[in-house]
Amino acid sequence: MSQLFSEIPGASAWSNVQEIHKGWSSDNKYHIQTADGRELLLRISDFTQYDKKQREFESVKKLHHIDNILMSRPLDFGICNSGQSVYSLFTWVNGEDAEGVIPSLNAEQQYQLGVQAGEALAKLHEIHAEQDLVPWAEHYNAKINRYIRNFESCGIALKGADQTISFIEQNRHLLENRPQTFQHGDYHVGNMVVTPSGELGIIDFNRLDYGDPWEEFNRITWCAGLSPLFASGRIHGYFNNDVPDLFFRLMALYIASNQLSSIPWAIPFGKEEVDDMVQQAEEVLEAYDYFQNYIPKWYLPSCPDL
Repeated sequence: MSQLFSEIPGASAWSNVQEIHKGWSSDNKYHIQTADGRELLLRISDFTQYDKKQREFESVKKLHHIDNILMSRPLDFGICNSGQSVYSLFTWVNGEDAEGVIPSLNAEQQYQLGVQAGEALAKLHEIHAEQDLVPWAEHYNAKINRYIRNFESCGIALKGADQTISFIEQNRHLLENRPQTFQHGDYHVGNMVVTPSGELGIIDFNRLDYGDPWEEFNRITWCAGLSPLFASGRIHGYFNNDVPDLFFRLMALYIASNQLSSIPWAIPFGKEEVDDMVQQAEEVLEAYDYFQNYIPKWYLPSCPDL
C-alpha cells in the first residue's frame, strides 16, 4: 500500500487502485476497487486546499436526502500522506462517459437523457444557499466587469465580440433579485456518465458553488454541440415543459459572459487551446445570431415527434 493512501481508514481492503487522468481538476483522482467488490472515487489534494476541500465535502453532504439522483456520494474526508495531503472519498458511479455514449443513441434516447439531466439539476437546486451571501447582482456584475476587462486586454480577436459585450451591457439588469441555491458548478455532458441500464449519472462536484440556479446553463453549449436533442431535453426536464421567457434571456447573458471569459482563461494552456476556445465561441455566437436573438438556433421549443 502506497504511503499516500496508507493512513486512509479502510485502505488496507483496497484490491485495486487506478489513477484517472481525464479532467481539468488539480486533484489527483483514483478509481478504487475493494476486496468486497465495492467501487470508490478517491480525490487527493495538497494540504493547502484543506479548508476548500472540507467546504466542498460538507456541501455535497447536504444532498444526502436526494435519493432519486444517481451521483457520487460523500463517504469520508481527512488528512493523509503524513499531513501533506487531504483526501475525499466518494461512491463510484459506474458508467461510460456521456460524451461518448450520447451520439451513438437514437433521437428519443438522446432527448430522454437530456430530460433526466434537467430533472436532476432541478433537484440539486432545491438546496438553498445560506442567507449571508452577497446579492447575486453585485457578485455577478463584478465577474462581468472582470471578464470584459480581461478579454479586452488579452489581444485575441473574436468575431462578434462587440455585439456580445453590447448584449451583456443591455441585460445586466436581469441579475437583480435572483435567488441563490446550490450549484454543481460545471454541469454538462463532460461530467455525466450513462450506466449500462441507460440511466444518467452525475459526477465531479469539485467546482460546486452557490448562486443563481439558472447560471448552471452557462455550459449547456457543450451539450448542444454534442446533441441539440439532449440540450433541449435538459431545459424541458428542468422546467417540466413550461420554460419562462426570462430564462432564455438570462441563459444568453450567462453564455455570452462565459464565452468572453473562456478565451483569456485558455491562454496559459497554449495556442491550440486558445484556438479551440475562439472557434467554440464563434460557433456559440453564430447560434445566437451574434446576440441579435436570445434563443439559440439549436433549441427545440417543444418535445420533438420521436
